[in-house]
Amino acid sequence: MLELAILGFLADGPLHGYQLRRQVTHLSGHTRPVSDGSLYPAINRLVKAGLLDRRTEPGAAAAQRHTLRLTEAGRAELLRRLREPDDLDVSDSTRYFTILAFLSLLPDTADQHAVLRRRLEFLEQPASFFHDGDGPVRAEDAGDPYRRGMLLIARATSQAERTWLRGTLA
Repeated sequence: MLELAILGFLADGPLHGYQLRRQVTHLSGHTRPVSDGSLYPAINRLVKAGLLDRRTEPGAAAAQRHTLRLTEAGRAELLRRLREPDDLDVSDSTRYFTILAFLSLLPDTADQHAVLRRRLEFLEQPASFFHDGDGPVRAEDAGDPYRRGMLLIARATSQAERTWLRGTLA
């Protein structure tokens, strides 16, 4: 998802590595902090693949700065990843939110809605963090108060998201 976030933020315009890191961190940093050790290798992979262009510019001091730009191939790859997210990108909330952050970049509303429908279908499947011999454990049946709390929070979040998805798709 790091590569998708890089491509997505650069779709808005060129950025220096530091600016890009800040934006990616704000998107997902509360759950998955972005380190230089993961950001710059991802940038290098995208440059090597021809998806980003890196230009050297004079910096404010003696050090040079690298400006990153999305190439046409990078824009095409971004749109492909948004249009065709894999199952984990749809089921994992953090990964899905990265998709959602850039979904409006898809020019075709039908493509946007296809992704939203996949998420809604996933959310409508019975799920639980905990299972017993009879299947998923419901919040009302969880004996542990903290597990019950997890299940109640997950239920409320899922219900709110399903309501939003249905309204958006209507």
